[in-house]
Amino acid sequence: MRVLLIGAGGREHALARALAADPGVDALITAPGNPGIGAIAELREANITDPVAVAALAVEARADLVVVGPEAPLVAGVADAVRAQGIACFGPSAAAARLEGSKAFAKEVMAAAGVPTARALVCTTPEEAARALDEFGPPYVVKNDGLAAGKGVVVTDDRAAALSHAEECAQVVIEEYLDGPEVSLFVVTDGEAAVPLLPAQDFKRVGDHDEGPNTGGMGAYAPLPWAPDGLIDAVMSTVVYPTLRVMRDRGIPFQGLLYVGLALTRQGPRVVEFNARFGDPETQVVLALLETPLGGLLHAAAVGTLGQHEPLRWRDGAAVVVVVAAAGYPTAARTGDVILGAEADGVLHSGTARDDNGVMLSAGGRVVGCTGMGPDLASARSHAYQLVGQIKLDGAHYRSDIALAAIEGRVRPPA
Repeated sequence: MRVLLIGAGGREHALARALAADPGVDALITAPGNPGIGAIAELREANITDPVAVAALAVEARADLVVVGPEAPLVAGVADAVRAQGIACFGPSAAAARLEGSKAFAKEVMAAAGVPTARALVCTTPEEAARALDEFGPPYVVKNDGLAAGKGVVVTDDRAAALSHAEECAQVVIEEYLDGPEVSLFVVTDGEAAVPLLPAQDFKRVGDHDEGPNTGGMGAYAPLPWAPDGLIDAVMSTVVYPTLRVMRDRGIPFQGLLYVGLALTRQGPRVVEFNARFGDPETQVVLALLETPLGGLLHAAAVGTLGQHEPLRWRDGAAVVVVVAAAGYPTAARTGDVILGAEADGVLHSGTARDDNGVMLSAGGRVVGCTGMGPDLASARSHAYQLVGQIKLDGAHYRSDIALAAIEGRVRPPA
């Protein structure tokens, strides 16, 4: 099977590694990729948010399967264009990708499906936003309705800051704050059948102890030793299957990766958000533990035979990823700094490039993700931070507390 992977970040590097390890994958082409992906796949240039260009590349590459990593190409309709060429594609249609592309649409679908989630109001003016903030009270949760690369959400006790964020966005969703630890659950689906992967937890704030602004994600770990028994079954029955049913009933079946962001509240699991693709950096740890060949799994979802796929197999142990970020991230990331140590096994590239002399440089805010594995969470965390210690990048910063609270038994769902 020839696979074309679309994207260039740490998530795509993790996907590329897993796809390259699948004995059923004969060739792996990635557009545009990055230097880390280039070590295991053929790189091609393409405007990945141009559906016509991506579909043409899929035809030229003689792809049997196209896997779309980021959200922007999906919302732009890349999956539709690829399928119109008769090529299997893992990723939802533009209409179905609105589950991520519009938080207001996602809330509408959740309401129709009876999915447990936070109460919310959609606001288009400062006056509406001010009333919504006063109705829900602090902590204030303000979400940009559209795509914002994981940084469109503000959670704050500062009403002025919350209102300022709302005024910067054309439309926002303001909702009640959900207490309790958060969980990321990836679900592979062909629109009918659905297969959950291991739940993970990520760290959105830039600083230790969850301080500072939101980022695209500063680290993650899996599995979750503190997750309550029956969590996955409960989420599948109350969230995933009802959502898939509503999408089918609307004539826009969701096929691809449904990301369910959850808060485990005192009232039980509540959906924080849906995404239409693998999350970054959770993908790095979840796929590190997946033993089942990834290409065959994604192809089954793409062609509608997921219900016939064998049960997933998982490696023993745990995985932890720590993101090394560039100076100034997330407000104004500095690029162009030399990186040393990024070729080590377990280092996944997110924002890297090579200059004309082949020197590795930083090319984004989140530069690399150091993924450690071990027989337990503590050893996996130790391995991840050993890799972090090998990265040399001027001005780099990272969180020092990834997975620590879970190891120390300080993460507990509310009673």
